[in-house]
Amino acid sequence: MTTNTEDAGRGRPAAGATRLERLRAEHADAVLAFERENRAWFSRWVPDRGDSYFADFTDRHTRLLDEQAAGRDHFHVLLDETGAVVGRFNLVDAADGTAELGFRVAERAAGRGVATAAVRRVCVLAREEYGLWGLRAAAGLANHGSRRVLERTGFTPVGEVLLGGERGTAFVLEPLPVALPEP
Repeated sequence: MTTNTEDAGRGRPAAGATRLERLRAEHADAVLAFERENRAWFSRWVPDRGDSYFADFTDRHTRLLDEQAAGRDHFHVLLDETGAVVGRFNLVDAADGTAELGFRVAERAAGRGVATAAVRRVCVLAREEYGLWGLRAAAGLANHGSRRVLERTGFTPVGEVLLGGERGTAFVLEPLPVALPEP
């Protein structure tokens, strides 16, 4: 997928042309660089993955690809025009027509409509390619950016959850619509 979106209401260009790709073995180095470069940024919004995540990254990446091949999970990377990862968009625990959406975007790409455009595309893939009819997601109360992305793409808040000990909101999008709302 190639998107070139603008941040609605601010007229700022998005972080350049991006393309969403299904996770592959050759993405490993770029994903690891993305996670390292954005570790402090991510830890502002979600619990830190810890040093073991980075130490065991190669084995973990291989396990993710195995889970994807088995059809349980669907992992995606959002690449910028240079091939660097600027986001990850994952559908996990796919079963009985539903899955959980998780995503994270690089600090340099945040607030530019990149996540909203990629979540829209992943929702289409969920319905058209993976045969899903519903998605779940969650975001911490302080994670205004992720909450806004979920709301802009049609997710509905359905209750409270705990995320790493912090309060958050559970969201659902079901059934997956043929067309998602525009920002």
